[in-house]
Amino acid sequence: MNDHLLDKPLKIDNRPMWLIVLDRTARYQVMAGLAVVTAILLRLSPPDGLSADGYRSLVLFGATIVLWISGLLPIAVTALLSMVMLPLLGIMDARKTYAMFGNEAVFFILGAFILAAAMTGTGLSARLARTMLARFGRTPVRLAATVFLLSALLSFVMSEHAVAAMMFPVVAEIATALKLEKGKSTYGKLLFMAIAWGCIIGGIATFLGGARAPLAAGLLREATGLHFSFPEWTAAACMIVIPLLVIGYPLLLKFFPPDLREVEEGRKFLNRKRLDTGKMGYDEMLTAAVMVGTVACWLFLGEKAGLAAIAILGAAVLFTFRVVSWQKIEEYVNWGIILMYGGTIALATALEKTGAAIWVVRKGLGVFPQSPLAVIAVISLVAIVLTECISHAAVVAILMPVGMGMCKTLGLDPKVMTLSIALPAGLAYCLPMGTPATAIAYASGFLKSRDIIVSGVVIMAISWGLFLLSVLFVWPLLGLKV
Repeated sequence: MNDHLLDKPLKIDNRPMWLIVLDRTARYQVMAGLAVVTAILLRLSPPDGLSADGYRSLVLFGATIVLWISGLLPIAVTALLSMVMLPLLGIMDARKTYAMFGNEAVFFILGAFILAAAMTGTGLSARLARTMLARFGRTPVRLAATVFLLSALLSFVMSEHAVAAMMFPVVAEIATALKLEKGKSTYGKLLFMAIAWGCIIGGIATFLGGARAPLAAGLLREATGLHFSFPEWTAAACMIVIPLLVIGYPLLLKFFPPDLREVEEGRKFLNRKRLDTGKMGYDEMLTAAVMVGTVACWLFLGEKAGLAAIAILGAAVLFTFRVVSWQKIEEYVNWGIILMYGGTIALATALEKTGAAIWVVRKGLGVFPQSPLAVIAVISLVAIVLTECISHAAVVAILMPVGMGMCKTLGLDPKVMTLSIALPAGLAYCLPMGTPATAIAYASGFLKSRDIIVSGVVIMAISWGLFLLSVLFVWPLLGLKV
């Protein structure tokens, strides 16, 4: 025993005591410094044109972003802390603040997680994962590419949120079969980021990918009487989507290179499980029927009934026929993501209601020359950045009135302005609060906030560049000129 201890001698830290204390308390120093800076900023007078509540909400949002990027606190705790601070700082009434947990997006994610838990618990997702591995998973690169492209193509015809909810349990089962370690495996990160990026990129291609496109088209018709046809919108959007699909996957491989050479071990493991499980059982078949019905309702009734209502009804059917139990659901649902989304929605609402968001938009537009191309470039950049912290539909609702006003003063084509707001507003890659697709990928446990943000900034810059190239060289061929 003593010989064993001598093999690993104690390491003595010879640094001065004050340096050791500074090193050991660095995290607390940063948090204390952030608290002091935030307190000082809150005591300053708001700039011209911004209300006191709007200024305080911007300061709070800045502090929240620092905590998210630094990882000093768990992302869910940071979101809840920002939510608690809203009534404490007098930005929003407590009742209105906590009512944000009743937002449709929160219940959509909850319903999506329950459906995903049913797929995992009954073994349906395992069966689907085996099929994917057997048919497309000859190599790690091909398997991840299949996840990326399938997520994108499905998002052409149904909500990107629904696609992410459907793909998550399938990829989670693949990760389990390949014995990927959470927080360590870069291939695990690649698979779940392939879901997020595929859904985001494919989600802007048609009217069916999300609420922002129909909303923007409706506001355009209300303001000008003009309207987009389905093919017209898709043709303009695909000029951005197709290059992003070509560039996006190699970029994912650059950020998250596979750390395994082959997936043969996983394929053998899944094939053995397939033989053991045999034919589909009652629970699997019922879960499959509910998932198909839910997806069909999302596709055809999503706009009228709402994605959240459909997801909860699907989950209720599973409970009715005792396919799942609440005890099992508690094991599979990532409650931290639910809390994170509720908290961040409250903060986003505060930015919108206090006028802080629109103040930032107007200030950002005011510093650039008032040429048509410059305005298009700036308003698209504002949309793509703002959608990281406010829902896609909210970004469209905020920017469309400003954009339509600029069309009148600068002689811009209102259709070009509409596309310049709605398309970038769907490209939220950087923050889990930006879109449920990213939030669901983050819920896997494989990804850290930094992984999502760093890669997201790069693909966001590329997306904006492709958008500008489309405006200049491609859209004029479609009759959409600046």
